[in-house]
Amino acid sequence: MRKSIIASVLSALVLLLMFAGPAKAAFQYEHDPMQNPDAAADIIVNPDAVYGYSPNPDSGSLRDFAVYDWSDPELVAAGKKDREEYHASVQELYDKLHEMQEAGYEIEEIARVISTRRNEIRLEAYKDDPEGLEIVKKRNLEQYGNELGPTPDSLFEKYGSWEMVIKKAFSSNPGMDACLGLYDVMYDTYLLPDEAEEETIPVPDEEETVPAENDIPKTGDNNAPVAELVLLSLSVSILGAGLFFGRKITKE
Repeated sequence: MRKSIIASVLSALVLLLMFAGPAKAAFQYEHDPMQNPDAAADIIVNPDAVYGYSPNPDSGSLRDFAVYDWSDPELVAAGKKDREEYHASVQELYDKLHEMQEAGYEIEEIARVISTRRNEIRLEAYKDDPEGLEIVKKRNLEQYGNELGPTPDSLFEKYGSWEMVIKKAFSSNPGMDACLGLYDVMYDTYLLPDEAEEETIPVPDEEETVPAENDIPKTGDNNAPVAELVLLSLSVSILGAGLFFGRKITKE
């Protein structure tokens, strides 16, 4: 009797394994989000999450999103789609950058317009979500002292150059991208200008290499203007990444 019971149990286990099939491999990024301090500050490794990460409940930026079920494929797929649309809206900023650069505006003027419009686009994404809009405005006020978001002057003071102010206008929260399967797609946009130049920007002239940010001359017969170098950097990293953003649980 005992042997019969054991045999039955083993047979049941074999059938279960046959029908269950091989275990699904866990999702893995080519670039580890936890190696990015900005992403690591906002997310935690979550083996149950669709893309292996979920918002950190203690995060200053993403804590409000930690309550969602990041293991729910449908929820995450919907959030990913929304965020892709959100990122796509940044194309407007790229067009404006190109337009102003072609018109000969100074880099500071370009940075002020791009940065201000970036804040507006982010808030406009909440047009159908008044509760979410209030949450974002409250967080902006706490973090930046301005419910509309960081001002161009505060960003200049923080990063030290108008080139970086422009760069940050095109950046997104890498933690949210990691939670929604977009970290590798958007990876180039997380790079600082000197990193982007080293990894992704083609050599502008035959044997010339793009100098580091602090070495970029403002003028010179054989050197591209700063605005053109910024445009080149953003062209490669932003357009190459596919440009995304998001609504609902994704507007970060």
